[in-house]
Amino acid sequence: MKKIFVFLFVFITCGALRADEGMWLLPLLEKMNIGTMRQMGCELTADQIYSVNHSSLKDAVVIFGGGCTGELISGEGLLITNHHCGYDAIQQHSSLDHNYLADGFWAKSRDEELHTPDLKATFLVRIEDVTQRVDSVLNDTLTEPARKEAIGNIRNRIVGEAVKGTHYNASVKSFFGGNRFYLLVYEEFKDIRMVGAPPSSIGKFGADADNWMWPRHTGDFSIFRIYADAEGKPAEYSPDNVPLKPKYFLPISLKGVEKDDFTMILGYPGGTDRYSTSFEVRELLETELSGRIMIRGEKQEIMMRHMEADEEIRIKYASKYSRSSNYWKYSIGQAQGVKRLNVHKRKAEQEQRFTQWLDDHPERKAKYGDALSLIREGTERNKAYAKVNLYMLECFFQGVELFRFSLQFQALMSELEKKKPDREQISTLAALLKESADDFYKDYDQALDREVTEAMFRRYFNDIDPAFHPAFYATVTKKYKGDIHRYTQDWFKSVFADPGRLYAFLQKPTAKTLAKDPVFQASIATRALYLHRLEDMEQNEQMRDKGARLYIAGMLEMDRDKKWYPDANFSMRLTYGSVQDYFPRDAVFYNYYTTLQGVMEKEDPSDWEFVVPERLKELFVQKDFGPYANRYGELPVCFISDNDITGGNSGSPVINGKGQLAGLAFDGNWEAMSGDITFEPDLQRTISVDIRYVLFIIDKYAGAGHLLNEMHIVR
Repeated sequence: MKKIFVFLFVFITCGALRADEGMWLLPLLEKMNIGTMRQMGCELTADQIYSVNHSSLKDAVVIFGGGCTGELISGEGLLITNHHCGYDAIQQHSSLDHNYLADGFWAKSRDEELHTPDLKATFLVRIEDVTQRVDSVLNDTLTEPARKEAIGNIRNRIVGEAVKGTHYNASVKSFFGGNRFYLLVYEEFKDIRMVGAPPSSIGKFGADADNWMWPRHTGDFSIFRIYADAEGKPAEYSPDNVPLKPKYFLPISLKGVEKDDFTMILGYPGGTDRYSTSFEVRELLETELSGRIMIRGEKQEIMMRHMEADEEIRIKYASKYSRSSNYWKYSIGQAQGVKRLNVHKRKAEQEQRFTQWLDDHPERKAKYGDALSLIREGTERNKAYAKVNLYMLECFFQGVELFRFSLQFQALMSELEKKKPDREQISTLAALLKESADDFYKDYDQALDREVTEAMFRRYFNDIDPAFHPAFYATVTKKYKGDIHRYTQDWFKSVFADPGRLYAFLQKPTAKTLAKDPVFQASIATRALYLHRLEDMEQNEQMRDKGARLYIAGMLEMDRDKKWYPDANFSMRLTYGSVQDYFPRDAVFYNYYTTLQGVMEKEDPSDWEFVVPERLKELFVQKDFGPYANRYGELPVCFISDNDITGGNSGSPVINGKGQLAGLAFDGNWEAMSGDITFEPDLQRTISVDIRYVLFIIDKYAGAGHLLNEMHIVR
């Protein structure tokens, strides 16, 4: 459920705040939440969930990679997350000879665990409210640029003080639209090794067809291990490193879940936009979602056609396709949900209520009266740029692989163009670029990229005003008489399109070669145009930022008796709720769990998304479920709860009232795809894989029971 993170903040659109709504800050649990949580079935104290002075649940939860959550499940550094979160790593280690995507992977010993370069696991050390320190350098007379600069300076000072003399890193993030600020201190581990993953026919069962859907039957998990130096500190990869001894790891429950059972989820929700206004919702629908759906749909059709024709290409592009299609389908669902649930109307009604509150008291109007007009004007002014920027991102920087790759050569070009180039520096840069090229070409197919590139060039050319065309389109028009096919064919004569030519260039790099290269010329010119557009938008964005800050501050004051939570911004949060079924539409009922029976019912050997492994079918026929069956003799696969999550929560632990791991969150449901903008208590559900199914796959299917021996399984 990966998605682009939007840093705006939350308010409640209607009704009273429900216990299952909210992405709560851990240091405030004692003050704001623990009473309600205990009434719902939580047996832990706030201090057992988050503490700086001793180990607690938060010490078992990590940022996995750059956009997911993972959790520790053993005292030997064993970490579990979603299969789709580990998908890049699984693909990275896969080849035709070792197709771990298709066959799965299970290390039988520590020596067989696979080091995964560039993969990181990051622990939260502490969260600290630094609002007063930031506010001390601010005042109402500052312009937005001056305010931004002042905040940046104090942020750097606070971070410097926090990490001085340590191996930690830190950041200061804004909350509630820039009205509050918190320091977050982290410890980052860099030696992460792949331990186990089911085949994609289990870990990705249902693939695109079932994505964001309930009922679901996906064994969405993968297992890694964190390694450290002999002292338990972060270290670069070394065969001498040892498994991490974590401060805390989660015990695992075999009891399972029942309807109304308490559930809480700790993790890193990436971004929500619940404080967006009706103006921004309209822009989202008319520009962002419609454009992304069309462009990615066209690109993915080409990718899939090539992947279905060649297994080697399928392996190369599996992760790329998955990343693209996940947010593509999310965008489709969000557009439908926003329209179906009348989100724009509800936002407008909230703005009317806010305006009436302002009109009742002149001093309020003087303080917050410009909020909505600033947001509206900034949004309207940016309307012309929004479509252009979206197309640049989707068609060029996320659509054409050679665009992204060639941009890495800018530093080399800068050095080559100097009057007295530093030959040692050139040699160093060339060596680094050679390493990057090795990674790039490993998962690259020129024929596929050429077809995608032509489609993306044509889409941008036809849909965007020529005033916003990058410079290379002048060549298309003048030299090629508008024939994008011919231009693209010549474009791929670039040194970047062929590894042999590029490696030869890196042996003797020259500025002349890069200056004449069509790919490098196009990517540099397009990037320059994109950055120029961002500069044009900056003043408008400042208007919106100021308006949002005033609007949120006003909302907090208007409903001062509510328990408010800040919108998601990829900082650790807790959400609590319960296991629940739901009625998605008239006369339709969805139960709260699925079983292995449903996997067999969905099986379709002719459809790669619904292939069922023979071993899994054998276990089902034999009903060989071991201790992982429920009280009815069924093998649970997934369950749903009304927890409030979003992208970034993928892989987050679903924890029962005793503090035990019951499942892994991996998705939201189709009927509530507008939930990032406004929470839908009657419809919104978190989809999680049942930990009993995970253990069953590890033990009965994969025969990797040795991994269970290091876990603390509560029977």
